[in-house]
Amino acid sequence: MHLQESGEMYLETILVLSRTSGHVRAIDICEHMGYSKPSVSRAMGLLKKGEYIEVATDGSIILTDSGREIAEKIFARHTLLTKFLTDIGVDAETASEDACKMEHSISDASFEAIKRYVAEKMNG
Repeated sequence: MHLQESGEMYLETILVLSRTSGHVRAIDICEHMGYSKPSVSRAMGLLKKGEYIEVATDGSIILTDSGREIAEKIFARHTLLTKFLTDIGVDAETASEDACKMEHSISDASFEAIKRYVAEKMNG
């Protein structure tokens, strides 16, 4: 099952929330993303069906290994792209918003090239 951009966004949000609070519930995702309960509920159902998340008996949402792998990849892309954009003069808010759009569609080859460029600049 290929994950759509929205699914990647949900996984990234679950990762970020789990790092800050450790306990993620659907309502936390609603509040963080600004989405309605039915939208989040539907998405969680699809992510569970795709085996990207598990829902514990207390309602906690937990990333599976495959869900965590995708979430960490997207989060790393977001972080690096935001840094790259701010380094070339884009304001922080715009850089973060643009990175959010780019992180889902950029090819692995282009992302790796940006990663090398940023590493060279930091070491140069």
